[in-house]
Amino acid sequence: MKQDTRTAAHIPPSQSQSGFSPVVTIVIVNYNVRDFLYQCLSSIERVHNTAPLRVIVVDNNSADDSIEYLQPQFPWVEFIPLPENIGFGRANNIGITKSESQYTLLLNPDTIIAEDTIGTMVRFMETNPASGIAGCKVLNADGTFQVQCRRGFPTPWASFCKLFGLQALFPNSPLFARYNQLYRSPDETYTVDAVIGAFMFCRTDALKSAGGFDPDYFMYGEDLDLCYRMKKAGYNTSYVHSTSIIHFKGESTRRSSMNEVRVFYDAMVVFARKHYGKSKIFLLFLRMGIMLRMGIAFMLRRKREFILMFCDMLIQNGMLLLATSLRFKSPFGFPDYAYPVVFIVLTAVLGCSMILSGEYFEYHSPSARRVVTGYLIGFFILSATTYYWNDFAFSRGVLLMTIGFSMAVSLLVRGLVALFDSFAGRQVRRIIVVGAGSEAHHLVKSILQADVSSVSVIGRVTALNTDSNTEESMIPVLGNITYLAKIVREHDVDEVVIADSAIDRTLILGALMQTAEYGVKYHVADGYDDLVVSRIINEVSDTGVLPDYPLGRFRNRLFKRLTDVVCAVAALLIVTPLVFLARKPIAVHIQTWLGVLSGSRSVIG
Repeated sequence: MKQDTRTAAHIPPSQSQSGFSPVVTIVIVNYNVRDFLYQCLSSIERVHNTAPLRVIVVDNNSADDSIEYLQPQFPWVEFIPLPENIGFGRANNIGITKSESQYTLLLNPDTIIAEDTIGTMVRFMETNPASGIAGCKVLNADGTFQVQCRRGFPTPWASFCKLFGLQALFPNSPLFARYNQLYRSPDETYTVDAVIGAFMFCRTDALKSAGGFDPDYFMYGEDLDLCYRMKKAGYNTSYVHSTSIIHFKGESTRRSSMNEVRVFYDAMVVFARKHYGKSKIFLLFLRMGIMLRMGIAFMLRRKREFILMFCDMLIQNGMLLLATSLRFKSPFGFPDYAYPVVFIVLTAVLGCSMILSGEYFEYHSPSARRVVTGYLIGFFILSATTYYWNDFAFSRGVLLMTIGFSMAVSLLVRGLVALFDSFAGRQVRRIIVVGAGSEAHHLVKSILQADVSSVSVIGRVTALNTDSNTEESMIPVLGNITYLAKIVREHDVDEVVIADSAIDRTLILGALMQTAEYGVKYHVADGYDDLVVSRIINEVSDTGVLPDYPLGRFRNRLFKRLTDVVCAVAALLIVTPLVFLARKPIAVHIQTWLGVLSGSRSVIG
């Protein structure tokens, strides 16, 4: 991105004329989206004859030099740097307090407004005095309509329909699709419950009287809450279809380390407690729905592993029926009391054994070694179990045949999966290169020139405080080093090549720990030859050049969570009476261990 020269004619009149009172103040909260903010400010600058403007950018302690880079190019913008990330709502409130114009536009930095947007919204508000907030048509980058730009409130019924999928099943039903208003035309203007926080055109006096955004929300939910409070104050919220903006949805959260799915649902809980807190049943169903949606989201991200796990379950139970038929001449040759216990125990033990061996969730590709290890572990556990429960010691021959047949068929299935992958191109390794200097440039060039069909360089990750738009870049920039772990997960990366020797290794090791369960291999390479040597070491030893930190692997996190639960239960049941007898502060003790039990705390020593 090149810095261009701007004349006074291009500067909005609110900044070029002293003593001028703007009609609209635009408040933008920025967090690590410097290039998107550049596009946003450029689109605002093209607005000439619609309305006088004042623009305030509140920066949430970005690490990409947003202010240093943009302030010289947009001297008419007021930049307010913050020492820490205080969240979307709190940062907006700082800009709102400085607004003295008739209207305040709360705008996301990852948006581009049209030249008629401001004027259209001003005219709408002047002819509709009952509207306190208005939103416009919001489009995705590909031009499709963004359904979140006008919504209903998450009432108990609307939340239930959204969380449990009824809205997706009946999108055109006013009964089931109330939250995203899918049954309403996007090409009409009408009153709605809420509009998206990316574009909220507000009457400043009404906005200030409502107190701005609720600081209890860090990100997500604050727009719904503001519209709800404005409605209670007697103002309408309107959707205006006659003008539109482009919204590159989720760029700030995509470039942050937070779990945006969890933050979104936490915001729904805050909203429900605040406005529907008297309904205990609703809060219970809301939490159930949230757990269900988060579980579905996890399964969709790992659908390949879950399909493989389900196939193994079918194989194991099918082989048990086959072994029983061979031994007892009937697939149900055990005593009646053995069913369905034998199926449940077999499935549970073998499933846990496979997880113990590292199968399913820790690596991109299944492994014959891990499969054999898992079945052997399961065999020894099940064999030992029959010594303690003699009523189920029907035939060790059946158990041996079940494990043997299951192992053979599971290995066959994995062979077929590998064969399918080879035909489908799944064996192409997805690589990202970490670095922004000449070292990274030459490495990427060498990889591309090598023309290796099994390798795809999907992007580059830059170091902090580097220009992500250098002329030498041949591949897209996915973000900076701070968000390496998030980039690896979102882009399904197989290998990470660190090509910049100046990058802080602490950041690399932190990303390695956070992505351990994905089986990503890390290479340190100053050149293409180093990369080849590093890959050979990986393939021979099945370990990375960087040290392996297994703390983030699925089985270890599972064991850690089980350990926390056991310690918490023991502390609450056994230690609590001792604390009470010793006349120590028992409330703090109970609160601490309840936090461990709920997962908000962890035992570290």
